[in-house]
Amino acid sequence: MKIIRTVTALAAVAALVSACGGSSDDVGKELGLTQPQVHFIHAIPSGPNVDFYDNGKVLQPNLGYKAVTNFANIGTGQHNFSYAAVDTATTLASDSSISDAAKGHEYTVIALPDAGFLPSIAVIDDPFDKGLLSGSARVRGFNASANAQNLDLYLVAPGADIGAVNPTMASVAFKNAVPATTQDSIYVSGGTYQLIATLPGSKTPVYKSASFDLANNADWLVTTLPAGNALSQVVPNSIRVLVAQGGNTQQPAIELPNTQ
Repeated sequence: MKIIRTVTALAAVAALVSACGGSSDDVGKELGLTQPQVHFIHAIPSGPNVDFYDNGKVLQPNLGYKAVTNFANIGTGQHNFSYAAVDTATTLASDSSISDAAKGHEYTVIALPDAGFLPSIAVIDDPFDKGLLSGSARVRGFNASANAQNLDLYLVAPGADIGAVNPTMASVAFKNAVPATTQDSIYVSGGTYQLIATLPGSKTPVYKSASFDLANNADWLVTTLPAGNALSQVVPNSIRVLVAQGGNTQQPAIELPNTQ
């Protein structure tokens, strides 16, 4: 009888969340019931298409620059993520920091260049601690731009003066996320926004997006990349912004237009 009551309660919560614009899959994540999930981002300008591996087996083949995959279920336990050029056996970079993938968590694996523009990798563990009745959007920043190794990111109303406000995501260091891996994303109300990037402590933009709509229940990883499509085009502090959309949107990655 206890199991029946629990299932009934979960069904009632799922129905309520769905009515608020969420999804039953989000409920499973919030309760730690769903399998861990992972998606992959290729963030190496001029880099070849790559195959992403999980514990030595190809999980995502043939991903090109600026491509982002949908989430795929993985098992709990240890995971060694890596990538190699398509149809080769030479690992370019690997990461074994996920010693015990947890149910309800989202993981992001990013292929990117290191400061010397050699192949590198980063992994983000997102615990997805969203409240059951929350309709807010989830946002996290990640710096994959070796040419702009520390950035302040402002998520503000279009045309807002950032002179008197604190960064939404402060001091986003190269190869790091804010909030940091293992911490939950930040939560904001859905609406129309503009993203502005500055060097830490500065109020002078190095990047300013056009206005965009951020929907309730969206799940965004805002990733900075070097501007240009080739390493030969990289100049200091010139960036572009790629948005990896998570959750259940199944939407492709979007690049926010730069008006700077």
